[in-house]
Amino acid sequence: MVNAEKIAAVAELADNFRDSSGAVLTEYRGLTVKQLQELRRSLGEDVHYAVAKNTLTKIAAKDAGVELDNELLVGPTAIAFIKGDPVLAAKSLRDFAKANTPLVIKGGFLDGKILSADEITKLADLESREVLLAKLAGGMKASLSNAASLFNAPLSQAARVLGALQAKAASDPSILAAGPEPVAAAAEEAPVADEAAVTPAEAPADAAPVEASADAETTEG
Repeated sequence: MVNAEKIAAVAELADNFRDSSGAVLTEYRGLTVKQLQELRRSLGEDVHYAVAKNTLTKIAAKDAGVELDNELLVGPTAIAFIKGDPVLAAKSLRDFAKANTPLVIKGGFLDGKILSADEITKLADLESREVLLAKLAGGMKASLSNAASLFNAPLSQAARVLGALQAKAASDPSILAAGPEPVAAAAEEAPVADEAAVTPAEAPADAAPVEASADAETTEG
């Protein structure tokens, strides 16, 4: 490779290091061209998988301000530059390596921290960003639903819940800062009043209204 080609290759690698939140260095020796194509497809658009010479990779990493362990730059090297979710990238590499044993994960880095092969495997075992966001959204929805059910309850029921909560807080003040669960517990313990106590009794239809008039009092006098 002539100097101009080397300079261009180093510049491209350095740009990839700068534009990526992390990278995984792999040994691809033994993989066919078809397997490499399948690996690139499995990694998706947010990962750029490139074969690189170790000497050029070392220079490019230094130019980009990335410190790499020299032990990672042994043998044929291909680098997965991660620009998306690092967990998904680690999962794809791990799963492909299980199905295609020639692929070996050597290590890498994430957000400036050097990662060993074992640490990348542990990263692959984590839940993806999308799953975590979905769980967070579900938890927020459940909390809002609990609050809405209290606000939409009849006034008498809400009063019983707040009364039960106040009684609990008198003996344990920390319950007021403990989140929605104590409120739900207080709601379960709040006594349910009889409908007769809540709804006024209706007067019989044939009952005559009693009127007190000044004229009647004058007549009797």
